[in-house]
Parts: sequence; C-alpha cells; structure tokens
Amino acid sequence: MPEQKFDLIVIGAGPGGYTAAIRAAQLGMSVAVVEKRFTLGGVCLNEGCIPSKALIESSKLFAQASDKLELHGISISPPVLNLDKMMQRKKGVVKKLTDGIEYLFKKYSIIRFCGTASLSGQNIENLHRVVILLNDSKSFESEQPSTSNIPTSIFTIYGTKILLATGSEPAEPPGIFFDGNVVVSAREALLFNKIPKHLVVLGGSYIGLEIASLWKRLGSQVTVVEMQPQILSGMDRQVSEVLYRALRKQGIHFRLNSRLNMSDLSDKRAIVRVTCNADIEEIDCDRLLLAIGRRPFFQETGINDSGILLDVNGRVIIDSDYQTSLSGVYAVGDLIPGPMLAHKASDEAVTCIERMAGRASAVNYNCIPGIIYTYPEAAYLGKSEEQLRESLVSYKVGRYNFSANGRALCMGETQGFVKILADQETDRVLGVHIVCSHASDLIAEAAVVMNLGTTVRDISSTVHPHPTLSEALKEAALDVHKETINI
Repeated sequence: MPEQKFDLIVIGAGPGGYTAAIRAAQLGMSVAVVEKRFTLGGVCLNEGCIPSKALIESSKLFAQASDKLELHGISISPPVLNLDKMMQRKKGVVKKLTDGIEYLFKKYSIIRFCGTASLSGQNIENLHRVVILLNDSKSFESEQPSTSNIPTSIFTIYGTKILLATGSEPAEPPGIFFDGNVVVSAREALLFNKIPKHLVVLGGSYIGLEIASLWKRLGSQVTVVEMQPQILSGMDRQVSEVLYRALRKQGIHFRLNSRLNMSDLSDKRAIVRVTCNADIEEIDCDRLLLAIGRRPFFQETGINDSGILLDVNGRVIIDSDYQTSLSGVYAVGDLIPGPMLAHKASDEAVTCIERMAGRASAVNYNCIPGIIYTYPEAAYLGKSEEQLRESLVSYKVGRYNFSANGRALCMGETQGFVKILADQETDRVLGVHIVCSHASDLIAEAAVVMNLGTTVRDISSTVHPHPTLSEALKEAALDVHKETINI
C-alpha cells in the first residue's frame, strides 16, 4: 500500500472524531480516520451512551410491567425477563447507529484505517507523520475488551493537520483493579449475561447511578458507595436530594461519606470493606462496579513523546482554536478540559474544523447540558444555587412541581420539578434544573434560551402547548416573578 497524504488525519472515531471527519470532508478536506475498533462510534456508541440507554429503556418497561400498569387499570401476569433477548436488542440498536456512521464515511469519501495510531514527528515537507499498527483480523468484535493477539502490520500516512480525539477510559481507585469479571467498569456492566445477585457500585455520579438503577429494576440488590456526603456532588443540591430520595424509595441502598477497600476477591465474588467514620461494614457481592470517573486515553498515541503539553489534571492544553502546543496538532473531547460528554466533544469537533477552514465558530461552554438517565431523570444547565451563592451573584428563583402538571398526572409521572435561576437585575437565565421522567428532552428548550442570552420573560411569554410537560418550564419562569397561574 503506497504512503498517503491527507489534509486532516483524525485519531479516534468517537463523537468527536467521526463528527470532525464528516465536517472536514463537507468543507472539502481529504480526511483519514484511524480507529482501533472495527466499528465506528467510539465508547459512546459501542459501550457507553447508546447501549446503556437501550438497556435503561428496556429495564424501565420491565419495571412498569411489574408494578405500574395496574395503576392504569391494566392487569397482567408477572412479566418474565429474557435477558438474552434484551441484550440482543441493545446490540441491534448499536449496530444500526455504527453502520450509519460507516455509511456516512463512504458518502463523504473518508478513508478509514483500523488500528492504533502514533504520532511520529514530521517529514521534510513538514507534514505530520502518523504510524498505524493495522488490525488485520476481521474476527475482532467491538465488545471484546482489547485488540490483543490480533495480527497486525505497520503503515505510515501523512497529514497537514492532526486531530486527537481518542476519548477517555475508566479510572481505577488506588488498590482496586478491574478484572473484567467481578470487578468491572461500565463497559462490562452492560454485558452481564445474568442478573447480579448483589451489585456494589463505587461512585454516586452519572454512570454509577444509571447502571445501579438499570440492574435494580431488573432484580439485583444494589448498594452504592459514595465518599461525598451526597450523590451527584457539584449538582444543585435540591436536584441531588430529590433524586436520592427517589432512588432510595426504589430500593437502592446508599453508603454516603464512605470509603471502600477490597477485602477478598475470587472469580465469582468479592468481599468489600466499607468504612464510614469509625464504622466498618463488610459486603459480600458478586459484582463490583468501579464508577469513580474517567481519565483521558493517551495509550499508544505517542502524545507523551511528542512534546504536547498537559495541564496538572492530565488534560491536553489547547488554544482558542483547539490547537495543542505542537503546531498543526489539535485535540477535542475528553482529552481537553471540561465535562466528559459526547455532545461537548461533537460540538468542539465542528468548531475546531470550521476554525481550521477560517470560519468564525465557537462553543458556548456555559450552555452544555448534563443529564442523568435514572428514573426520574435529572438534567441541568448553567449554574446551581450553591455556585451562585458562592460567587455572590444576586439571583431569583422560580420553581414548579410536576405534581401540578396535567400531562404528568395523566402519565402517572409526577415526581420532580423545574427550577429556573435568573439574574436579579437583567432577568437573564443563569441556570435551569429539572427532575422528571423526560428531563433529558425538556432541557433543550433551556439550552436555546441560555445560548441566545434571552430572559425569563421570554420563556413565560412563549405559548407552550397544553397539556405537556413543557408547561412546567413556563410555570417555573412565571414563578420567578411570582406570577404563576397554576399553583
């Protein structure tokens, strides 16, 4: 295979990488993408966002059939779980989306290399050299944990510009290590072939709570261990408290202000020691999920030897164009500062590419929503009340509970609320926090409002259709000015 030159080489095909590749091709660049998986989409599509949400939706239906349909006057025999079929459906959803990206790559003539890429300096034409360890085996499946033992060959390509979009990997706490069987990451926790008898989750944040909820609904005993005094540390406290109460009511056990140490581990179970102040509790479990966070993934990229500078947190330092300290090399997504979210990575990718093409483009980092796909869901945007108080910002609050919302009552989904925080003087929206069954969808309206820099009055004066959950946003906006109608 002859050496090839490209305007842009993208390393990584997750939400940041594949979005960047498509946008660059749309703008007329010749593009190559290097991805170690045989399927595109990165962690998000293959083992994170998409498979987890597919299973979460299935588990919600199972839970509704088990204990909620009776409330609607529907009596059925106790439902029987077919976990294999549920997992096959999940795989089908993943395949449809990853095949879709494959189609788009062909549509835009993007050259894809399957293997691991490493930066290897520049040639005499000042093109960046990328050495690829190609995966030659077609038997590799995206759900396998690594590419070990796959026959490989080496190939070199050159690019005018390089975009690093290799994402992140799960972090391990000191003294506890993944074994892929009993001690698992979120990836393995979405591949269980049987319901865990007792799942212990270390970490009370997004990933930990979502997976805890999923397996609890399917029949597991679940214990969440969190070292902070509240779950979702850093989120608006009212949201955290409402979600905590809801999850406890569903039967999830919590150990807050607690630390976990491994006491004993075999190929079938783990005994963990949970310490809270002077109290020590030993828990026997068959699965231990480590969900304490993620760290940038640099393995085999050559970043450490390239001269690219990192900050104190191990993230790549970039300028306003997403260019690293190495000229012509850029980075987006989980490699750089900010929340590790797929939608952040994809928006950064578009902005980065458009700036390469000389266009004025920017990401509004004050308007990146965060969502927890538990039941009920929680979504937030902008500042929390605690952050505003700490910053000494004068603000006003409007709140509306879904227990007074007509559509929520019809659905039997009355848990939660909408809270809007606005600047005392300008009336501009500073933060929106939602807890309800469809918070992930409702938060988009708030994102538009905040991105445009409009006011609470703009929300309250907008006609919202009735009966819908979206009316709660209007009512919360009215409540900012103490003008709400329906409470």
